[in-house]
Amino acid sequence: MSPVLRRAMALASTTLPTRTGLSLWCPTSPSLARRLPARFSPIGSRIASRGLVTASFANENREFVIIGGGNAAGYAARTFVENGMADGRLCIVTKEAYAPYERPALTKAYLFPPEKKPARLPGFHTCVGGGGERQTPDWYKEKGIEMIYEDPVTGADFEKQTLTTTTGKQLKYGSLIIATGCTASRFPDKIGGNLPGVHYIREVADADSLISSLGKAKKVVIVGGGYIGMEVAAAAVAWNLDTTIVFPEDQLLQRLFTPSLAQRYEDLYRQNGVKFVKGASINNLEAGSDGRVTAVKLADGSNIEADTVVIGIGAKPAIGPFETLAMNKSIGGIQVDGLFRTSTPGIFAIGDVAAFPLKIYDRMTRVEHVDHARRSAQHCVKSLLTAHTDTYDYLPYFYSRVFEYEGSSRKVWWQFYGDNVGETVEVGNFDPKIATFWIDSGRLKGVLVESGSPEEFQLLPKLARSQPIVDKAKLASASSVEEALEIAQAALQS
Repeated sequence: MSPVLRRAMALASTTLPTRTGLSLWCPTSPSLARRLPARFSPIGSRIASRGLVTASFANENREFVIIGGGNAAGYAARTFVENGMADGRLCIVTKEAYAPYERPALTKAYLFPPEKKPARLPGFHTCVGGGGERQTPDWYKEKGIEMIYEDPVTGADFEKQTLTTTTGKQLKYGSLIIATGCTASRFPDKIGGNLPGVHYIREVADADSLISSLGKAKKVVIVGGGYIGMEVAAAAVAWNLDTTIVFPEDQLLQRLFTPSLAQRYEDLYRQNGVKFVKGASINNLEAGSDGRVTAVKLADGSNIEADTVVIGIGAKPAIGPFETLAMNKSIGGIQVDGLFRTSTPGIFAIGDVAAFPLKIYDRMTRVEHVDHARRSAQHCVKSLLTAHTDTYDYLPYFYSRVFEYEGSSRKVWWQFYGDNVGETVEVGNFDPKIATFWIDSGRLKGVLVESGSPEEFQLLPKLARSQPIVDKAKLASASSVEEALEIAQAALQS
């Protein structure tokens, strides 16, 4: 490709500050939202990809290469297949030994004890989580997709459009999609972060190691009060283990839950035997004579005994060898536009690793969630292969499902859509339903419902996207979640 064409296709990446909102979508800080550029480059990725595809490579089949083996890679592969552009053209490179799978299972059903029917591969390969076909390793073979397992990319020469893997493979590409996701934030070695019995969960191998520990454990300590902490604690209950969650905040899932809502879930966990140590800082993890972890030592000098420790304190974008691409230094990740193009022609980034324009709220963000991984993959590939030029218009969505194993006295399933800004109204008694509405300047901005019906859950994105004007007092006076949702739904027609 000529230098002139490269320059012509480079994307603008200037950003301007705007007001803070939706703190949970920016994992590193609640104050890092950015206003979008007035416009992005009008040069279409379709033109770039066609030019790259016609180039002559040592292996003509690698017109498209996807780096990563998680949700985004699997859904991207399906979209290539749907557009007739996978067979003999697509290569996926992953550091794992498995074809792409639905990663959320690893902290949910995968951790159930053997007698409670845990999830196992090939049961949750993509794209079953999104209602699609189960894409097993044989599926990739049948579709003519080259899979390179357990051989991560360690180097990239963008000028020569060449990738280097751990084993020394040289991979030429026409168009490159980076879907590397995130890596777990870890405790330093010097405070015991890698002691035997200390676990982090991002991949199947991590979950397998934790299951091995849970089968022999008596006392489990989970560090972190977010999604990982809540889901792993619920799974530990199924193993009948002494379980403690430790975190520095005053409540569970502070970036989303209101204090009142958090209290409801904390009470439910306590009813299941889980203990909480809130507002605590950790000094180090202590080891016994055999080198395994034996306790979590807090900053106040107290110890919490543990033979298994799970660290769930967040994640970082897995940038790897792509650090020379334009990065978003505020929220982390590789900067892309509304078609997931980076500022380097022919290179795209999707899923957790991408910092993208959140159109509905007019700011830059990065989302660590399976729903975004799926949708961003589909949008990116459609834009790459077709004349599709619509800007990605994502509506933030989060959910969790816990205590869903056999014999559980109560299953928990909540969904949230929108933006958690403004004042809140809580309706319901958590027996089992409860709803929280976020209202800003009279408009409904976000809504969370626990234990909703399918019809109620389907209503939530409509409310969050439309942002109707609602009567806060009327909503607060609703006698039930059902009545509150009817009031909100009526506001859609007004």
